[in-house]
Amino acid sequence: MKEKIIEVRDLNVNRSGTVVIKDANFSVEKGDFIGVVGPNGGGKTTLLLSLLGTIPKASGTIKLFGQNIDSFNEWERVAYVSQNAINFDEHFPMSVRELVALGRANRSNLGRRLNKEDWEAVDESMEFMGLTAIANKRVGNLSGGQKQRVFVAKALVRNPEVIFLDEPTAGVDASTQERFYQKLSDLNARKGTTILIVSHDLAVVFCRMSKVICVSRDVNISSITGEVDPNDILRPAYGEHFHFVFHKHECQGVFDDD
Repeated sequence: MKEKIIEVRDLNVNRSGTVVIKDANFSVEKGDFIGVVGPNGGGKTTLLLSLLGTIPKASGTIKLFGQNIDSFNEWERVAYVSQNAINFDEHFPMSVRELVALGRANRSNLGRRLNKEDWEAVDESMEFMGLTAIANKRVGNLSGGQKQRVFVAKALVRNPEVIFLDEPTAGVDASTQERFYQKLSDLNARKGTTILIVSHDLAVVFCRMSKVICVSRDVNISSITGEVDPNDILRPAYGEHFHFVFHKHECQGVFDDD
């Protein structure tokens, strides 16, 4: 039986006096690659932030690695990339390598110089995300797809066991999105990293991921298999008139890095 990374029981979350997440019950297991989908305003980001303890819950329980989130303190095992991560001044002076290195900072090593082990981890993370050739470029001069991979590399440099990403491909073209999702698939397959990603790209979710969480106040989780009709999963969140046409060939292209 796989280790449970996240356990949610009877979770209710309110924002501005409105119920956003209602009576959620689900588990995330080690090695899951999960797409979090749902209509705009349905509560996807709220769900992610509540799992990270950033938004307080009204009731219910959330456990990370078997520990109640109210007392959880092993945050080095968790990484988060927000939907606004790549939006910064184009004159931002840091290089790619310097920014990725910031991911090695934690409560136990604040104020000390990075050592050889730290820099080896930085270089390994950049190599994995296909960033070695642009290590010395200014982050502000990168393309949107390159910036995405830099912030994922920064999140990965301390080897987290679970990573949360909130709409990381918003505003970039389709081929760049595909390259980015391929990197995430590699991360999940090669390192066994558990991934939860908020995405509006339903084709990518059903093509690449192992499970889907549908959020529209209610929260439902389903495994993605060849026998499952995506419409049966999605209609309760998107409405009875919703119809999703899924072309499996969309995920089979092979792309080079930026």
